[in-house]
Order: sequence, then structure tokens, then C-alpha cells
Amino acid sequence: MALVWLILVALGADWCGLHYMVGAFLAGVALDLRWFDRDKLDALRHHVLLVLMPVFFLSTGLRTDWNLGGATVLLAAGLLLAASVAGKLLGVRLAGWVQGWPPAEARVAGWLLQTKGLIEIIFANVLLDKGVISAETFTALLLMAVASTMLTVPMVTPLLQRDPGRIGRSG
Repeated sequence: MALVWLILVALGADWCGLHYMVGAFLAGVALDLRWFDRDKLDALRHHVLLVLMPVFFLSTGLRTDWNLGGATVLLAAGLLLAASVAGKLLGVRLAGWVQGWPPAEARVAGWLLQTKGLIEIIFANVLLDKGVISAETFTALLLMAVASTMLTVPMVTPLLQRDPGRIGRSG
């Protein structure tokens, strides 16, 4: 039933001029946890990740032209990566300061936000499909999203090892 709902809302969004991924997102938001028990929701997520995610990443990879722009695309991806990382770290640091979090906890939360690469790839696909960005920009955004996500574990692991008891507790 949930997959039928997902498909119908995605097609409806596409018919309305929105992107089908926007519809799929809205379908997921509208699903009520009371409609499913936790085990069924976990099974749905498992099947979606197992079946649909490889198709999505394959189609994204096929749309990426690695011959475009060369050094310019790599430079743009590096600048986007620096802006993305700095923005998330500074934003969480400011929010942490307002909330009275220890700086180490804010730093870990900021680095954990780097894992939003999948969402960035989805938005880049939508922007490319709608003609808002060029193929070169798409490639730079894709590289930034992958690099941002890949940085998370090597950056968070030493932070957690330094002060494992302090992270997650206030005061």
C-alpha cells in the first residue's frame, strides 16, 4: 500500500510540474507512523534501500559527464565543499553556543551533518532536470556531496575518542 501511495504521489507531483522526487518526499512525509508498526516500516526502508537506491545512484552516475570542465569543476567542487563544511560547522557551533552545548559536542554534531550527501544529490538531480543548473555544476555538486559524506567518519572518530564520556551529556 505504501509503495502504491509513493508512486501515485510521485506521478502526481510530476504531472503538476514538480519533480517526481519532490512527490516521493511528500509521500514519505505524509505517511503516518500509526499506519505501520515499526517492523513493517523498517522492512519497507530495507527494501527501498536494497531495490530503489542502487537504481537511483546508477541513473545519477549515468548522468554525470566526467569530461566536463576538468580542473574548473574540481575547483568548484572544492569551494562548494569548503563552504558546505564551514557553514554546517559554524551554524551548529552558533546554535550550540546559544543552547549552552560544550564546544566538542557542537563540533561532533556539525561533522555529523556532513552526511546529508544523499539529500544534496537528490536536489542536484531535481535542479538538473529542471534546467536550473548546468551539467558542470551538477558534477561539482555531486563531487561535493560525496566528499562531504566521506569526511564524516575520519573527522568524527578522533573527536569521539578524545572525549567519549563528554559527548552527548550537557554540563
